[in-house]
Amino acid sequence: MLVDDVVALVPSIPGRRALLGLAGAPAAGKSTLARRLVSGVNDRVGAGTAAYVPMDGFHLSNAQLDRLGLRDRKGAPETFDVDGYVHLLRRLRGDRHHPVYAPDFDRRLDEPVAAGLVVAPGVRLVVTEGNYLADDGAGWEQVRDLLDELWYVDAPRQLRERRLLRRHVRGGRSELEARAFIAASERPNARRIERSRAFCTRVVAPGH
Repeated sequence: MLVDDVVALVPSIPGRRALLGLAGAPAAGKSTLARRLVSGVNDRVGAGTAAYVPMDGFHLSNAQLDRLGLRDRKGAPETFDVDGYVHLLRRLRGDRHHPVYAPDFDRRLDEPVAAGLVVAPGVRLVVTEGNYLADDGAGWEQVRDLLDELWYVDAPRQLRERRLLRRHVRGGRSELEARAFIAASERPNARRIERSRAFCTRVVAPGH
């Protein structure tokens, strides 16, 4: 069971914090799995042992995407603040004495939310997830070295794209607009992400 493997990552040495990363294509089920793992660890080891910090809080704001002319590429590697994410991972690894605040992402607003999350000093394991944790592009290649383990979350393309269609329609796009965005942006991003799975320590395929 995956929760057993994650419990084994919880450090026994005081002052040490472990980081588990989940990479994978959009709508592969990364956030669902991350929350399930965190809940499982906290049930087994004790409340407050594990915390969930997604990469999505480092989306550039829509205002910045408009300024850069990248709104139609939202979700591509260049539409994230990778330096900010790397800095956060370093803080999470090294600072066990202070609360560490992290941005969250609000899908209803389609915007990042500053300090939406907090990792308390007592947290011993952080599960983080995002599309490009295994990517070898500029800036992203630093992420792997900051994670104790990096898992690739796998899911069939047809299932992922059905989920993406529902997600984008709920977010306000018409079905036609959603399908066009998936074809123009989400699908090429997924192909890039799939090429990075070789950098992961294992591949997992949670129940779909």
